[in-house]
Amino acid sequence: MVLETSNILLIGSLLLLISVIAGKTIRRLGVPTLIFFLIVGILAGSEGVGGIHFDNAKFAQFIGIVALNFILFSGGLDTRWQHIRPVLSKGIALSTAGVFITALSVGVFVHYVFGFTLAEGLLLGSVISATDAAAVFSILRGKGIGLKGPLQPMLELESGSNDPMAYFLTITFTGIVAQGDADAWTLVLSFFKEFIIGGALGLLMGRASVWLINNIRLGTEGLYPVLTLGLALFTYSCTHALGGNGFLAIYLCAIIMGNSPMVRRRSLTRFYDGQAWLMQIILFLTLGLQVFPSRILPLVGTGLAISAFLMFVARPLGVFLALLPFRINRRNKLFLSWVGLRGGVPIVFATYPLLAGLDKAEMIFNLVFFISVTSVLLQGTTLSPVARLLGVSVPANRRRLDAAFETEDQVHGEQRVLHIPPGARSAGRRIVELRLPQRVTILSIEREGRFVLPNGSTRLAVGDRVQVLAPDHNALTELRRLGWEDGEEETASYA
Repeated sequence: MVLETSNILLIGSLLLLISVIAGKTIRRLGVPTLIFFLIVGILAGSEGVGGIHFDNAKFAQFIGIVALNFILFSGGLDTRWQHIRPVLSKGIALSTAGVFITALSVGVFVHYVFGFTLAEGLLLGSVISATDAAAVFSILRGKGIGLKGPLQPMLELESGSNDPMAYFLTITFTGIVAQGDADAWTLVLSFFKEFIIGGALGLLMGRASVWLINNIRLGTEGLYPVLTLGLALFTYSCTHALGGNGFLAIYLCAIIMGNSPMVRRRSLTRFYDGQAWLMQIILFLTLGLQVFPSRILPLVGTGLAISAFLMFVARPLGVFLALLPFRINRRNKLFLSWVGLRGGVPIVFATYPLLAGLDKAEMIFNLVFFISVTSVLLQGTTLSPVARLLGVSVPANRRRLDAAFETEDQVHGEQRVLHIPPGARSAGRRIVELRLPQRVTILSIEREGRFVLPNGSTRLAVGDRVQVLAPDHNALTELRRLGWEDGEEETASYA
C-alpha cells in the first residue's frame, strides 16, 4: 500500500485511533505508550502487516523537527521557574557536560570495539546522548510513584534542555565525518555562536510574545493559540536561519511565557499539552514507518552491546562527572543514571547522517532505533522498582499537589468575595498586570448588578465584587495589599 492524498487521512486516523485506544492497555504493563505508537508504525510499515511503503528520511526528519518544536514549547510552558531555579546549575550541567561525556564515552567504545572511525563513533554517541524524561514520568505517573527532593525538577529541566546540546554535537560530527577533518577553534566558536544566539533570541522572543499576547485585541478566543503557534515557530526558524540553536530558543521562549503574567496562559498551556501529545504520536508513528526490521536484525548483537555500555557505563559516567561539583547523594545519582531513557529525539537526529549520505548512515540509524527501543523496554519497565529500591520514590498519596508533572487540577483553599474600594491601586488595571499570588483564581466579578467572566485582559473597576479562590491565608493577605477589602460574606472553604 502506498500513501496517497486519497487515503492518507483514512490510514492516519486509523493508526491514531489504534495507538491511543490500545496504548491505554499497554501502559498498565509499565511500558511507555510512545513505544507502543512506534510499534504500531512498524507493523503498519513496508515489512509489517499493513504493508504501507514509506522510505523518506527527509520527510521523517521534517515531521520530527516540527514535533520537537511542539514538545519543547509545551514543556517550557508547563515548567515552573520556582521549581527549577534551585536546581538550575545541576540541570544545565547534566544537559551540557553530561551529554558531552556520554557521547564521548560511547564514541570511544564504538571506535575501539566495533571498528568505527573515531569521528563515526562520536557521531553515533552524539545521536543517542539525549534522554526522554517524558517517557520516564509517564511510567511513574502510571504506577503512582513520585520522586523525592530535587530529582523531579532536575529531570524536568534536563529533558527540555539537553536536546540543543545533542543537536549541536550531531550536526558537528556529521560535518566532520562528511569532510574528513575539523578545526577545533572553529568548533568552539560555532558552539558559542549557536548557544549565545539561541539563548538571546529565546529570551527576546519570550518577552516580546508575552507583550504581544497581553496587548493585542484579536476579538476571537480561538485565534490566541494560532498567534502563539506562529510566535513559537518563528522563534525556532528565525533563530535557526541566523545560525543559532533553535531548540534552545523555543524552549527558553516558552519558559518565559509560562512564568510571566499573560492572558489566557492556563488555556494555552492545556491546549499545547494536547498538541504535544498529538505530535508525539505522529512522530513515533512516522519513525516506525521509516524503519525496516530486516535491516535491524543483523545488528542485534552490536546494538545490545552498545545499549549495555550506554546504560551501565556511559550514562552513569556522564551523570557522576557532571554532578561532581555539587552535593548530591549517591542514591539520587544512581537513579539519574538509570533514568537515561532514549526516545524519539535520537531517532530524529539519526536522520541527519542519512540525509548527508554518510557511508555508515543507515547502520547508525538502525542502531539508534534499536538502542532507543531497548533502553525504554529495559529501563522503562524497571523504573518503579529501582526508584523504590534506592529509596527515592514517594507514594502517590504523599506527592506534592503542585508538582511540576502533576496533571490533575487540585481544588484546595478558601473561596472569598473581595471588594475593590475607591483608591485601590488595582482599580483600572488588567488582571494580568496585577501579578497575583501563585494558584489564586478569580472566579467571577460582580459589577453594577451584572456578572463578568474574567480573563487576563479584564480591567478591574472601583466597586467590583471579586470572587476568588485562594490556597491559604497568606494569599488572601497578598490580595488585601492590593487594596482589596473583605466583602459581606465568605462563600465557601475547600480542603
